[in-house]
Amino acid sequence: MKLSCIIVDDDPFSGSLLQKLCEQHEMLNVQAVFENPEEALLFLQNEQVDLVWLDVEMPQLTGFDLLKNIISVPYVIMTTSSINYAFEAFQHQVSDFIQKPISVSRFKEAVEKVVKKFKVLNSSNSKSDSIFVKADGKFIKLNYSEISYLENIGDYVRITTDNQTLTIHATMKYLEVKLGHPFVRVHRSFIVNINKIVDIEENTLVIGKKVIPISRANKAELLSKLNML
Repeated sequence: MKLSCIIVDDDPFSGSLLQKLCEQHEMLNVQAVFENPEEALLFLQNEQVDLVWLDVEMPQLTGFDLLKNIISVPYVIMTTSSINYAFEAFQHQVSDFIQKPISVSRFKEAVEKVVKKFKVLNSSNSKSDSIFVKADGKFIKLNYSEISYLENIGDYVRITTDNQTLTIHATMKYLEVKLGHPFVRVHRSFIVNINKIVDIEENTLVIGKKVIPISRANKAELLSKLNML
């Protein structure tokens, strides 16, 4: 399995060189190249990738600004012409930090680090049952079993769990793909954990004391995911 990746670098030459290196590597699949970090951020709010090649110094948003706004942080390899950012980069738990100009050997070394982590995470014995979400300036671990439902509120999503409510900057489309089973989209504004459903009526379901609408378009999929007699 290849790792999907994007490249974010406002320098066209650097971005083009990195793209060529990625395309020549058997484990990488380049999805997009962005010179504008704001366009990259919009892409990441709607699409899921495994790896982001991220320049540090960019005029619209710095690489660190973009990291603070990514919904779910994938593997990140930061690139820069200055080593002065190395400490800050690793505070953001990036996978690697490469000084420009990037040599082929250093590129391969960084990719190998990510590939090893990726293979371990995606092995048959490492199925994830939790997710880290960014809220209130920090990453918070949520076990799938404690999440009740997600509600769209404009450009944000409110996550209701057994004991707290968190609001994150995200899209329902992205979270629907990211979470997978046991979560199901039941309405344009709601994703629910099917294990938390108390009862279902014609056009609504109940989780705890919350009555959640079911759209006609999503009802068949919901019913197909339930263990019914």
